[in-house]
Amino acid sequence: MISKEFFKALDVLAEERKIEKEKILEIFGRGLINAYKKAYGGKTNAVVVFNEEKAEILLVAKSLVVAEVNPEAEIGAQILLAEAKKIRKTAKIGDVVEQKITPKNFGRLAASSAKQILTQGLKQLERERNFEIFTEKTGEMIIAEVVRVNDDFVTLNLGYDTETSIPSKDLLKEDVFMGNQIRVYITKVEETTKGPKVYVSRTDRNLVKRLMENAIPELQTGVIEIKGLARDAGDRCKVCVSSNNSEVDPVGACLGKSGSRINDVISNLNGEKIDIYKFSEDPKELVSNSLQPARTISVQIDEKLRSALVVVPDDQLSLAIGKKGQNARLAVQSCGWKIDIKSESDVTNKDVEIMEDDE
Repeated sequence: MISKEFFKALDVLAEERKIEKEKILEIFGRGLINAYKKAYGGKTNAVVVFNEEKAEILLVAKSLVVAEVNPEAEIGAQILLAEAKKIRKTAKIGDVVEQKITPKNFGRLAASSAKQILTQGLKQLERERNFEIFTEKTGEMIIAEVVRVNDDFVTLNLGYDTETSIPSKDLLKEDVFMGNQIRVYITKVEETTKGPKVYVSRTDRNLVKRLMENAIPELQTGVIEIKGLARDAGDRCKVCVSSNNSEVDPVGACLGKSGSRINDVISNLNGEKIDIYKFSEDPKELVSNSLQPARTISVQIDEKLRSALVVVPDDQLSLAIGKKGQNARLAVQSCGWKIDIKSESDVTNKDVEIMEDDE
């Protein structure tokens, strides 16, 4: 069967669906074999040959020439000598005779079967392709669109004909309205019969990391590293950064001119506040930096317990601790040290020596 139109359509289909032509041909071939089986009494002795150069599709039935057909053999796999000679006059016992089958003779039922298998096969290939795509994107950030909203769940379109539902509590409040495009972090992907099940989050702390990498070139190139990150999603985030280049200030690079870089990240998080502080190999300096914007008077370190006693001016105590302990908690989580915060007057009243840090 010569069909230039088929191979042209094949190219278009492969491009549109982002699926390899070979895989589409394999599925279509299965459809033709199934059509042949239905049209020829259950015979399974055919193979399909695609010749793209000649724009030709061949369905070839192959049968072994025998003196007596084995009733247990697959239907059509064997043929008597007399029948074989009608196909090829020189046929003899033991030969394999081939006969070209014309697909147009299959009938409407057979053609419908081929089309159905092709359709189902393409859907399966798309599911497999989408699973591979999202598996590769696990741990990455993508843009999703809000397409449905109810009381408990929000449905997001992730692209590639894939949707996912996410609990409303796992989105920031301002995210939840139809048509909104938001950046989400892919946490996990599972394979199902209906396609990939993609788990995404707006509250995962790694989303902040990916947003910062997107906005700050030095993070992408490795000049700057994120050493620690803690987050109260929708409210505040603390990020500890270091520089691998003595000439690059990690905090300044992350902020950008007039705060342009970090403001881009904040905008994508609907105004979530982000504190950025500098990493230090000196634990005293690191702990002190982590409590910013509060100022510290002294930091006493217990290396064994990996803990620190921090003394702050009286007027800085509430700032150091933060609302509901948020500033202190995020400092602990981002720097990796336990922190006990005391006011200057509280320490003085208890006759505890204040060891002021060197300026």
